[in-house]
Amino acid sequence: MAAWIAGLIVLALIIWAIVAYNRLIAFRNSISNAHGQIDVQLRRRYDLVPNLVEVARKYMQHERETLEAVTLARARAVSASDALRAKPSSAPAAAALADAEGALSLGLGRLLALSEAYPELKANESLRDLREELTSTENRVAFTRQAYNDEVLAFNNALQSFPDLMVAKVFGFEAAGVLRSTDNAQQRETVRIAL
Repeated sequence: MAAWIAGLIVLALIIWAIVAYNRLIAFRNSISNAHGQIDVQLRRRYDLVPNLVEVARKYMQHERETLEAVTLARARAVSASDALRAKPSSAPAAAALADAEGALSLGLGRLLALSEAYPELKANESLRDLREELTSTENRVAFTRQAYNDEVLAFNNALQSFPDLMVAKVFGFEAAGVLRSTDNAQQRETVRIAL
């Protein structure tokens, strides 16, 4: 009788461990899916940036430094996005993407603010269309970033909650990193252009 009870307890623990493990896997897969949604919007954003730079380049020849900075920031953001795509729950990769995206946003903000100083560029229909597309995409990125962070929160809560915590430690699950829209005071400042 005691052996039978011990066997049931062991079976219950095994079932509990399997359920907890599967739950953590489901959370990790949800993070991957949420990142996929961000990635779609970021790719759209990355595709718009070269077009925006090319339209602006025609009018802003002496603003070469700003145009190059935006181009370099885009390349860095694409690279950081690729790194996070390879491991969507990686906290360091999420931090690197947030940093790269912050730099790109800062550069784009500066470029768009500078474009206001050029009446011909400001009136350019292509630039207006690109700005509208970029604004729409930025809103989608913000929405998908929020969904990603919600998934990360659920996953990290499960990792830190008893009894799932024990399974997480045994199988080496690590906390995922959230995506922040800004990481420092410079990224939170409004872009100001001195003309």
